[in-house]
Parts: sequence; C-alpha cells; structure tokens
Amino acid sequence: MGLEGKVEEEFEINSPADKFYKRLSYELHHLPDASPDKVQGAEIHEGDWVTPGSVKLWNYTIDGVQEVFKEKVEIDEENKTMTMVAVGGHILEQYKAYKIVYQVFPKGESGTVKISLIYEKFKETDGEPHNYLRFVVDLFKDLDKHLTPKQG
Repeated sequence: MGLEGKVEEEFEINSPADKFYKRLSYELHHLPDASPDKVQGAEIHEGDWVTPGSVKLWNYTIDGVQEVFKEKVEIDEENKTMTMVAVGGHILEQYKAYKIVYQVFPKGESGTVKISLIYEKFKETDGEPHNYLRFVVDLFKDLDKHLTPKQG
C-alpha cells in the first residue's frame, strides 16, 4: 500500500441527470439550499461560479465539526465530469493532496453518479478518507432529493 489512494462510490439518482450535473458544475452555490445541515455557505475567492479554474471557499460540517474547504474547479463538459482540487482548508491538514471527482451518467429520465476521492497521505499509517466520501455521497443524495420532481 502506498501513500496515494482513491475511495469511490457510485449510486443512482432520481432527478434528471442533466439538471443534477448543471447544479453541481455551474450552480453549486445553491448547495446549501439542498443540505443546510452539511453546507453552511460558500464564497468566491477568484473568478466566478461558472468559470473553470475559479477558486471557492466552502463552510461545512462533517462529523459534528465545522471545517472549510478551498478548492479550484476543473470541468469536463463532454464527459459530465467535475473535479474539485483542494488548494486550502482543513482537509490539507490531513492529506498532502486531495481532490473530489464526480461524473454524472444519464440513464433515461435519471442517471447515476460516481464520486471518487483521490488523495495522498502524509505517512503510511494515515487513514483513508471514508468519512469524507460518506459526507459527499450523503450531500449529493440530499441534492438529488432537492432536484427530484415531486410526485402527486
């Protein structure tokens, strides 16, 4: 086992895949509306909400602890993939390098989402970021519920 690693999970969504991808890649500042208990806010540090390479600072709560995550976004429109590369925040106190990669796969009226956390540990004995993977999966499931058309 090396210092670099990846944890990932794939799950189905009920909301329209294109709408889900658009919200995550270009309207991410609305994320606190879908999951205010997890994400308390975000602000722009460089650029804007829609331009790849823009830098944002997120305030969130994981495992009952408030943290910040400063990231630079990369978007691959053709493959419906977005990468959030950590450039600051609490996560870089735990990992030498860290990025969240997600890809949305349309399937009929809904789709699937694959989330990968790619990281580099400081030392061999450091743990894997399973709690952060669970956090992101739960956050995206909250977003899916928020975007799913109400039945009835």
